[in-house]
Amino acid sequence: MRGEATVLHADLDAFYASVEQRDAPALRGRPVIVGGGVVLAASYEAKARGVRTAMGGRQARELCPDAVVVPPRMEVYSAASKAVFAVFRDTTPFVEGISIDEAFLEVGGLRRIAGSPEQIAARLRERVRAEVGLAISVGVARTKFLAKVASAVSKPDGLLVVEPEREEAFLLPLPVERLWGVGAATAEKLHGLGIRTVGELAELEAATAERLLGRAAGAHLHALARLRDPRPVDTTRRRGSIGSQRALGNRPRTAEEIDVILTQIVDRLARRLRDRDRVCRSVVLRLRFGDYTRATRSRTLRAPTDRTAVLLLVAQGLLAAAMSVIEERGVTLIGISLSHLGEVDGTQPELPIDWGDGERLDGVLDAVRDRFGATSVARAVQLGRDQGWSAPLLPEHE
Repeated sequence: MRGEATVLHADLDAFYASVEQRDAPALRGRPVIVGGGVVLAASYEAKARGVRTAMGGRQARELCPDAVVVPPRMEVYSAASKAVFAVFRDTTPFVEGISIDEAFLEVGGLRRIAGSPEQIAARLRERVRAEVGLAISVGVARTKFLAKVASAVSKPDGLLVVEPEREEAFLLPLPVERLWGVGAATAEKLHGLGIRTVGELAELEAATAERLLGRAAGAHLHALARLRDPRPVDTTRRRGSIGSQRALGNRPRTAEEIDVILTQIVDRLARRLRDRDRVCRSVVLRLRFGDYTRATRSRTLRAPTDRTAVLLLVAQGLLAAAMSVIEERGVTLIGISLSHLGEVDGTQPELPIDWGDGERLDGVLDAVRDRFGATSVARAVQLGRDQGWSAPLLPEHE
């Protein structure tokens, strides 16, 4: 554990919507929604009216009828992200990208040449605004976890430093939802036990937390609640998983529509694996139903693969097992994660059915897309279908 607050968590505010307001001055100060049928992002003015990411477009417009709805411009967001990360890397060589709009920076050891961590953070915020035209919130603390919480508390467009002597006073009164890893289900479980603040969780013994929440989750959350987070800012770690999801809104979907959407997601993810010479061992399906409950199903393969046909077959099997629930409750979000990533070693699992030469088809499609663009060719089942939006991504090592 560090003795000084030297970790920065920098997080762009309402990223997509802020880019739209930057590029169209008439949108500044007005509620902005990015996306049509489903909300991909909302400005703070829209959020104040109750609009949230992944909400159906109709519901969003009912909450905020004067909102300006704009189509997403993923290439513009990607360019803005690259410009911001250039500022990060000009600030310190120790940058760990978390997503296209947030990163951890380690600035310990820069005091003599760049000033205190607080001064470095203030200068970083000034540069992002001046050079990229966007507001960014920054938290500064001894640990990655506390720095992330501090940046969230400082939003929008803020800077918050949590010095070591103030850590308990800052963290313990906060709701347990602020802990990294507490989602809706865990929060509900903790609330049912009468635990609503981080301090109340910290008062438990570690063994009690593990018994109540499960060994791994309980140990992790209890350690965070007691201010233990020794993880360094890691500039070299390759991703252990990749994923993509698509919000569907509230209208009913046929089984055919759902299968097409699943095919589109798996097709994009499998290509990302091949582009990076990676393979995966596990496929995870994530669903959000019409009543906003969630479910996760997964399967581990006998051998790692990057073949679209194999991954799609597994994903379709996971989806088939959930179709009865989807038919009963509807579905508002589908996501796929490919985890346990590794390097290509030439070993590929055999297809359980005759799917033809799937590996050769993947190669042909990849080559055509590389030359003529990602939308130049598609599988027959996807022709004439809405392709959805593919969010911009960090490069593999960022």
